[in-house]
Amino acid sequence: MGKEVTQENVVKFRKAFNADNRNVVVQRAATKNGVLKASEDIAAKVRLDRTFSIEIETGKVSNQLHSGRCWLFSMLNTLRHQVADKYNMKDFELSQAYSYFWDKIERANIFYENILRTADKPTYNREVSFYLAGPGGDGGQWAMAAALIQKYGVVPSSVMPESFNTNDTTGFGESLSRKLRKDAITLRELKNSGATEGQLNAKRDQLLGEVYRMTAIAVGEPPVKFDFEYRDDKKNYQRDADLTPKEFYDKYVAVDLDDYVVLANSPDKPFNKLYSLPAEDNVVGGKKITVLNEEMDVLRQATIAQLKDGETVWFGNDVLEQMDRKDGLLDSQLYRTDALYDVDLSMSKAERFQYGQANVSHAMTFTGVDVVEGQAKKWKVENSWGEENGDKGYFAMTDDWFEDYVYEVVVHRKYLTEAQLKAADSTPEPVPVWDPLL
Repeated sequence: MGKEVTQENVVKFRKAFNADNRNVVVQRAATKNGVLKASEDIAAKVRLDRTFSIEIETGKVSNQLHSGRCWLFSMLNTLRHQVADKYNMKDFELSQAYSYFWDKIERANIFYENILRTADKPTYNREVSFYLAGPGGDGGQWAMAAALIQKYGVVPSSVMPESFNTNDTTGFGESLSRKLRKDAITLRELKNSGATEGQLNAKRDQLLGEVYRMTAIAVGEPPVKFDFEYRDDKKNYQRDADLTPKEFYDKYVAVDLDDYVVLANSPDKPFNKLYSLPAEDNVVGGKKITVLNEEMDVLRQATIAQLKDGETVWFGNDVLEQMDRKDGLLDSQLYRTDALYDVDLSMSKAERFQYGQANVSHAMTFTGVDVVEGQAKKWKVENSWGEENGDKGYFAMTDDWFEDYVYEVVVHRKYLTEAQLKAADSTPEPVPVWDPLL
């Protein structure tokens, strides 16, 4: 029999709590103002003044609104900055809706692939449960965006603007998840009844056609060809007619995404080692998700080097930790809840990964850094939550927060050493579906 909470325990706890007058004072502050406000360190605003020694001008921020497309916004932000600079279009924006459309189609197709591959396993199997948990969801990785762009190209936002269902993906996402789970029943039963590969492929094509119809209804169909018309910052009119999305990418963006490496910091695993995340791949036959696990200072120095060269940096992080959304502050000492409760809440980064506290919950873009006497002190961050948060949408981050809650950065291969490049080109070790990197 387990150990119960006894009345003797309760009397002891109550007596200890009321014996310390500080507890009653702190209780009043916390119950009236909330735990976070009561524990907030107001000196964070001093630590995070908005001056940076290295800063890239990037124009207005985008807004993902009520969707989980941060990974896609951050990728397209890093690309649009280069187009805007090259063609003198400060506030140029690429279409998130276009890439979102193809992500739904490709993700449904690879969902069918995974469901058929695991059809002999029970639905409560850990891998099968992962696939069924949210098949219509929005979350993703840098390589997922890269795979979509390599296959389908990109278009300007003026060609395929946002719609209600891209700005708020809740309703469509719920319908799509229900549809895909229903399709999983159909495909598993068909596979386990001994259907031929031809029969399975015919059914998949039918089901995928239905997903296309649903997505086209909710989002609108993507363009096949379009005319690119714009005025640059000097008001010069430009027109480029009859472009395909791939032609537009090759001509106006022209970034080889295979030249970039995702550096991760997951200290619960060996460093200088390549890992793959096959459970999150989104394009059959497309770019695979791989991350090179390295010490945090490798991520830091590569990010600084890329910023110095005038190129912004995609990064994955846990934005829900120690964040003030309204003021746009990211500081590991922002909320001192350990001091408020007088309990030790500290965990190492490795322990947070091992015990479920670490979570790669968001993607943003580094656009600046303040380096003092060779050391990074704070970072400038472009978010995708609109101009009403932070400083017109830009956040400021302490280097402590970078150390604690940044988990991935995407940098060009030229910033890596020979040993790191060798590891990046090695055969990756796949991580299981329950790994926190997913």
